[in-house]
Amino acid sequence: MQGSTNKLSDTRIESSIKQCKTASGGLGKRGIVGDGGGLYLQISASGNASWIFRYKIGYIPKSIGLGAYPGVTLRIAREKAAAYRAQRAEGRDPSTEKQALVAGTSSAGSEVKTFDQCAAEYIMDHRAEWKNAKHAQQWENTLSTYASPVIGDKAASDITVADIKRILSPIWTTKHETATRLRGRIESILGWATVHGLRTGDNPARWKGHLEHLLAKSSASLRVKRHHPALPYTQIQEFMRALESQEGMTRWALEYLILTACRTTEVCQAQWAEIDHEKKLWTIPKERMKAGKEHRVPLSERALTVLKNVQPLAKGQFVFPGGTKNKPLSNMGMAMLLRRMGYDKITVHGFRSTFRDWVGETTTHEFLVAEAALAHGLRDQTVAAYARGDLYDKRFALMRDWEAYCTSPRPPLLS
Repeated sequence: MQGSTNKLSDTRIESSIKQCKTASGGLGKRGIVGDGGGLYLQISASGNASWIFRYKIGYIPKSIGLGAYPGVTLRIAREKAAAYRAQRAEGRDPSTEKQALVAGTSSAGSEVKTFDQCAAEYIMDHRAEWKNAKHAQQWENTLSTYASPVIGDKAASDITVADIKRILSPIWTTKHETATRLRGRIESILGWATVHGLRTGDNPARWKGHLEHLLAKSSASLRVKRHHPALPYTQIQEFMRALESQEGMTRWALEYLILTACRTTEVCQAQWAEIDHEKKLWTIPKERMKAGKEHRVPLSERALTVLKNVQPLAKGQFVFPGGTKNKPLSNMGMAMLLRRMGYDKITVHGFRSTFRDWVGETTTHEFLVAEAALAHGLRDQTVAAYARGDLYDKRFALMRDWEAYCTSPRPPLLS
């Protein structure tokens, strides 16, 4: 397989790797594909791939490695190649400069790795731990966008607090959530580098004792927890009566969400196999829960009646199907219903706050029971160590009281 002047894409890369692995009757063969501007992906007969940047010094062809794919993504490889092209434009030799960097003695010892190399290896080491494949992509995207241009080619041993500040300061107030996650990711990578003997001393991306003294003032107002606009619990009965006059699957899904105090995604993706009508129980698997832990939801009589009403309309696996065959209801469906009803100042997620406020202000149900009903993790680790059960029986009584409050006076149901 020869190089091509066509631009690469992730789909083309995967196709090229597959072709190399299956060539020659399954024995495989080596190949190389080009992205232009001196950037190439070389593929071994076994399907392993790595990036190289090719250039010439006079008439002498030279190349420099950019890292293994997919640890080094197409986007990162392009950025590295662009940096090397800039060096060539200045008359510099990237290969010679990199060799000088590697040969140099760092504060951590004789072995030197750049931040980008450490990042790629860290992501490869942890990829299997992340539940969602997009998690690795999010790491790669934020690091390549914000960190790599500043410290990508810098030895991990030489990265300082000043470097981290240069990365975070431009986005600390304008993109605070992104900046916070980025800081944590850089801290993890530099921690990995320390464990592997690539650097010594304090972690410059650490918050406590380091960055809190440099960035806290500029972000103080942004670190206030944001709450989802919610309906006051005193208006829930009026809302339930208004909801009863609506039509369609979304109307039932929203009522079920309110009665169970669950999240939008949990309700939209609810499946009939998870429902036990006799035990009045809905078991949400851990894969769909934010905390990664199975959640048992006690179903009140009203919630069971909602299920009875939608069952003739739901032909597939999902309790609340969308417009497409055997697809769940869209996460935006209930939000759009609120707008049509004139409740455009509140959010669907806010009904969980409505439920929580009602519990705290009008009932004697325990704090831990309410938190368990919302599937909240306990921040106090000492308390969490002793709260090992899910308080199901107490939650059953709580959800029965919540149903009685929401539906009094009770709106009529379909027969």
